Amino acid sequence: MTRVDEPARPGGRIRDAARTKAEILDVATQEFARAGYDGARVDEIAARTRTTKRMIYYYFGGKEQLFTAVLERAYGVIRQAEQQLDVDHLDPVAAIRRLAELTFDHHERHPDFIRLVSIENIHEAEHIAASEKLGRMGSPALEVIRRILAAGRESGLFTADVDAVDLHAMISSFCFFRVANRHTFGALFGRDLVDPAQREHYRTMLGDMVIAYLTAERAAD
Repeated sequence: MTRVDEPARPGGRIRDAARTKAEILDVATQEFARAGYDGARVDEIAARTRTTKRMIYYYFGGKEQLFTAVLERAYGVIRQAEQQLDVDHLDPVAAIRRLAELTFDHHERHPDFIRLVSIENIHEAEHIAASEKLGRMGSPALEVIRRILAAGRESGLFTADVDAVDLHAMISSFCFFRVANRHTFGALFGRDLVDPAQREHYRTMLGDMVIAYLTAERAAD
């Protein structure tokens, strides 16, 4: 197989470079999630890929830029899933449940994403704040939530005075806690939050919780 630091066939170098960068990001994601930003080593990432430390620096510029690229790709995955979410044909209650389920499923399938976000919070989001790409990415889910909330209020189904960002935080917090705190919660309470036998229970509970909040009767002032 042609290496990125060896001569390539015409047209092959770009494909090799893209494949090598993707492989570096795959391994770097695992290493940063395992060891944290401070504990991860570029030497280790290079040793586990088909390239060299020099080429990692060539592609990404250094450890800090590599970690930022890992974050950008990780957030890009969930943003793409949000963009593909089609709930316009659903009533507001079913639509908000589907959105909650999307977040639930994604966080469960991507535990490395949870670890990376936790690590970035330890560093006070300095890499995200410095990333123009992440700044432009936003959250497609917010626009979906705004449309669902507007439709729910217009139909009279939703009574809560909540904005899209707060509702997004409500959904994400449950999904994030379930994965991030699995081990401590299990040690303290003897219950595995990601036990496959309880998956549908928690998935349904999340939707029920959000819908109950949005549709609860409000006491008159």
